[in-house]
Amino acid sequence: MRRLYLINAIKVMLFLFALPATMWAQDEKFSYGRPAYWRPYDKTGINVFETTKENLIPYDGMRIRLGAGFTQQFQNLKHENDGAANFETSNRLYPLAPGFMTAQANLNIDVQLAEGIRLNVTTYLSSRHHNEAWVKGGYIQFDKLPFKGKIWDDIMKVTTIKVGHMEVNYGDAHFRRSDGGQTLYNPFMESYIMDAYATEIGGEVYVQKNGLFGMVGVTNGMIKGNVDSAVKSPVDDNVKRKPSLILKGGIDKKISDDIRVRLTGSFYHNSNSAASGLTLYGGDRSGSNYQNVMENAPANAALPASTAIAFSGRLNPGFSKKVDAYMINGFLKVQGLEVFGTYENAQGRAKTETAVRLMQQYAGDVVYRFGNQENLFAGVRYNKAWGQLSGFADDINVDRWAGAAGWFVTKNVLLKGEYVVQKYNAFPVGDYRSSGKFNGYVIEAVVGF
Repeated sequence: MRRLYLINAIKVMLFLFALPATMWAQDEKFSYGRPAYWRPYDKTGINVFETTKENLIPYDGMRIRLGAGFTQQFQNLKHENDGAANFETSNRLYPLAPGFMTAQANLNIDVQLAEGIRLNVTTYLSSRHHNEAWVKGGYIQFDKLPFKGKIWDDIMKVTTIKVGHMEVNYGDAHFRRSDGGQTLYNPFMESYIMDAYATEIGGEVYVQKNGLFGMVGVTNGMIKGNVDSAVKSPVDDNVKRKPSLILKGGIDKKISDDIRVRLTGSFYHNSNSAASGLTLYGGDRSGSNYQNVMENAPANAALPASTAIAFSGRLNPGFSKKVDAYMINGFLKVQGLEVFGTYENAQGRAKTETAVRLMQQYAGDVVYRFGNQENLFAGVRYNKAWGQLSGFADDINVDRWAGAAGWFVTKNVLLKGEYVVQKYNAFPVGDYRSSGKFNGYVIEAVVGF
């Protein structure tokens, strides 16, 4: 079955690489090349957050660009939960051994449709969560409008509009996370313990000038479109769908050639989701980069199916019915030194619950880039998440230390490694994560273009 998926993926890529030549022959104004108002997928895309209104590429006709992210990993992690009840039977952990993980690959298609109008479509060709090719999403970004008149020109000098099924812009951490085969932006191996990331259908409007910016977004609040009627639960008979509201604002300034400062705040609100539910903390379609670690292996089964344990090492608070979350991020770059910090506060519940629960997390990255054109780096991260999970009487917490180093062989090729220690604290003894811990190293070879 996997061979068939691979053959189909190769056919798609061959077709897409042949497409530009075919279209070029039909339209002399068509060309192949990078679009405007765009984040590169190579080393030059690191520390790029929202795209700016600066454009150094004049429009000379429709352009298409094909890009990709490839990641191959070797993992040597070990885990334990000796403090859990029945840790050798019903709470047994998945048996681990050192080995290579299945390679992950993303396919990126970017098209300059018209002046200031760009299209993006990203496909997971291979990922941990899905064996088959899976479309992440796509959107259209307007940095100019095809309307005549000075008023429209003046508005779009400071305004950007994004519409589609896309990665929502809640917080800054999602700009630095690993995303399937696209792991080049992340100096570490994994995303945060509580991973706020989702693709939803909607639109976002940005206004930015002189380093200040604000954003308002509205989405359907779900990972996919859904027209099914919702089912009432015994404790919640509200089946109305409510949209998600996303607000973001901040400042991003270069104080000098060597100093850059960024501070942002984000807010995500949904008062009532129905059908498939909210997925703000479970919307990743590619999966974790710690494979099968701290996962429960049922006593009466040889091994759990690998596709069923896609999010190892993460903590999903389960706010599928309603959520109010905010994230504050700070970023400082002084020459080669980078400091990135996060504080997040999220409150919500599932449709089977009546009480609202609270989860919080903070994280800090310190990364130093050095060498010729900052092609070497080393860094350390601390991340802690705590709060109340559904069905737990008391708060739990999970903390992670990670140290990483990497080498950009070229701007498109990266080799990096990480040593990680993650601990699970205050979990009930009946839970398989009680007194849990994992540690070890992971190595990644990455290509991004």
